[in-house]
Amino acid sequence: MQSSVPKQYLSLLGRPVLWRTLERLCACQSVAGVMVGYAPGDPHWASLTGLLGGLTKPVVACEGGSRRADTVLNMLKALAGRVADEDWVLVHDAVRPCVRVEDIDRLVQEAGGTADGGLLALPVADTVKRTDAGGRVTETVPRAGLWRALTPQMFRLGRLREALERTVKMNLEITDEAMAIELTGGHPRVVACHPDNLKITHPGDLALAELYLKQQT
Repeated sequence: MQSSVPKQYLSLLGRPVLWRTLERLCACQSVAGVMVGYAPGDPHWASLTGLLGGLTKPVVACEGGSRRADTVLNMLKALAGRVADEDWVLVHDAVRPCVRVEDIDRLVQEAGGTADGGLLALPVADTVKRTDAGGRVTETVPRAGLWRALTPQMFRLGRLREALERTVKMNLEITDEAMAIELTGGHPRVVACHPDNLKITHPGDLALAELYLKQQT
C-alpha cells in the first residue's frame, strides 16, 4: 500500500477501513457480534476502540498470531464459553469493507444447510494461463468450475477449530479457512456474490473502495 500505516487503518470516507468493515458486518441481522484479531504489538488498534460505540453489535478483540491460521485459531479458542461448537462463525478479511449485506445473508442461508459450510466466491471470468519459472506459458487452464475465493467464509466453530488445529500441527500453510476444511475431508459450498467485494491490497484499491461504497449507498 506504500504506507507506513497498515491498510486496515487507512481512512476510507472519513473512517478507518476496519471500522467500515465492522459497520458492514454489524448491519447483518444474522450476526450476533464481531471479534477482531489484531497483530501482536499492534499500536493502532487502541485508537480505533473509541469508535466502536457507534456500531450496532458488540465488538471484542483478540491478539492474533504470526500466520492467518494462528490468528483465526486464537479467536476461535477465545470464543469458548460464549459460542457453542455447533454454532456458525464467519471469518472475514478486515480489508473487505464493501461486502454487501445481501451477499452475507445469502451465504448464511445457503451454507447454513450444509455439513461443511461455505464461502463467498466469484467464478473466474478471464482466461487462465500456467507458466514456468521463466514466465513462459506452459498451458491454458480450463476455467470451468474455477472460482475466486473471497470472504466471509462460514463454518461451525468446532469443525473449523479442529481443522485449523490439524493443519497447524502438520505445519501446512493455508491461505483461507475453506482450505483447512478441504484438507480435513470437507467440501465447502461456494456462494456467488457481487464483484464489488473488493480486497484492498494496492493504493488504487482505496479509491475504488470509496467509489463502490458511494455507489452502494
